[in-house]
Amino acid sequence: MRRKASLILLALAVFCTALSPLLRWYAFPRLAKVPANQYQDMVLEAKDATLLNYTTLQAEKVPEITIVQTLKGNVEASEKIEKTAGKDVVVWDSLSYAVGPDGQMVAHIPERYIFDAHTQDPVHATGEMVDGDPVKREGIEFKWPFLTEKRDYEYFDAQTRTSSPIHYEGTQNFRGLEVYYFEQTIPWTQVRFPKSMPVEGITPEQVAKTGTTRWYTTVRKFWVEPTTGAPVYGEEIHKEELRGGTLLGGREKVTAFAGHVKMREDYIEYTVDLVKSNRTLVLLMTSYLPWGFLGLGILLLALSLWLEYRARRPADPLPADVGDPEPVTA
Repeated sequence: MRRKASLILLALAVFCTALSPLLRWYAFPRLAKVPANQYQDMVLEAKDATLLNYTTLQAEKVPEITIVQTLKGNVEASEKIEKTAGKDVVVWDSLSYAVGPDGQMVAHIPERYIFDAHTQDPVHATGEMVDGDPVKREGIEFKWPFLTEKRDYEYFDAQTRTSSPIHYEGTQNFRGLEVYYFEQTIPWTQVRFPKSMPVEGITPEQVAKTGTTRWYTTVRKFWVEPTTGAPVYGEEIHKEELRGGTLLGGREKVTAFAGHVKMREDYIEYTVDLVKSNRTLVLLMTSYLPWGFLGLGILLLALSLWLEYRARRPADPLPADVGDPEPVTA
């Protein structure tokens, strides 16, 4: 009986021990993915910013500029692309909408971002765009890969339509979470005018005819939770200028926007809570279950060997001082 129990325990030990690496190295890369139907919005603010008054074409100080960013998963588009891509694909339709203190639109930039649901690598397909212009992204945007590493990544900049390194600058603690801090600097670069101009009736083509150009620079900062690859906080020190041309009336340049853009406090709290919840799910697949099954396998193996030892141990000999039994007489 002991030997039979020992064999059963041994089989269970082998199963649990084999399951441990399978969960981590086989199941996790296939099960962990960004949902195709995800919806997320975020509000950012730039306090005491500089904004161009398009009526007077003078840069003015304003108390606040609000930027609303939304990411909406397009399930229908992702399913269509998956048929030819041969892998799980996520399509995010995003919109960055900025308003001034008077509630008037300052910027309106739509994007379509297509990427691999498991690795977050870009997937090139029809519809990939920024502000209506087709693009071919390289590197990441919005989200880092699961199990983010302490290294530089290529990050796509929507204004310049190019990718450049975003540098790992160290590990920090952000509201109880260990995060990786990344920073990217985009030098002054000439960029396109947005399709939706702040002044009604004015088009980018009309502004371009004046010879005036738009320039942009930013310092982009992200605090990324490495297990999920999700940014828990972000900032940008953002500047835009209009340069040259007849539109400026002989001036060399004028500031169109300058401000330190930060996430609003209530959205920071919401994002941190969401990332903590998702982090537990990822750790379940990468750490808790694999190590748990490995520990259980070792325990079952030890129990199996102990039962086998008990089954094989010879019976105890009779005591040496026990003599022949006394004869029985009537």
